Amino acid sequence: MPIVHLICGATGAGKTSYATTLAERLHAVRFTLDEWMALLFLPDRPELPSLAWAVERTARCEAQIWAIVSQLSARGVDAVLDLGFSRQDHRDEARIRALQAGAIPKLHYLDVEPDTRRSRVQERNSRSAGVYEVTDAMFDWMDQAFEVPTDDELVDAMIIGD
Repeated sequence: MPIVHLICGATGAGKTSYATTLAERLHAVRFTLDEWMALLFLPDRPELPSLAWAVERTARCEAQIWAIVSQLSARGVDAVLDLGFSRQDHRDEARIRALQAGAIPKLHYLDVEPDTRRSRVQERNSRSAGVYEVTDAMFDWMDQAFEVPTDDELVDAMIIGD
């Protein structure tokens, strides 16, 4: 049975690096939401960033990603989803969608200390020339919004630390 790997961690935890390595190791197909958003929508983003604008486009990307994941699952191909999964309801929905697609959902939780994550984000900011800049205020807001997986969610999960 194919597996849909759900990569979860707070901002700067290393989700994309981990997802890339995992997909290569498993010969799975990786989907990274930030890459989809950058390619499809970044050139057209409004001058003043809007949460509603981003949420609507994120939902479009995720709908298309899940359509492809369903096709992959039907063919026995594993998928690695680097979609953030910062909220429990998002993770719950993903588990249900994976099962509906005929796949086994597997959570991978990257549990990394805030200081390490903040340092990684600052390094990424310096390399990306403002494309994905995450300010300290944004980091703090996203950190507060992140919902650590519950003990029930972590049963049979992969937990990766610093």
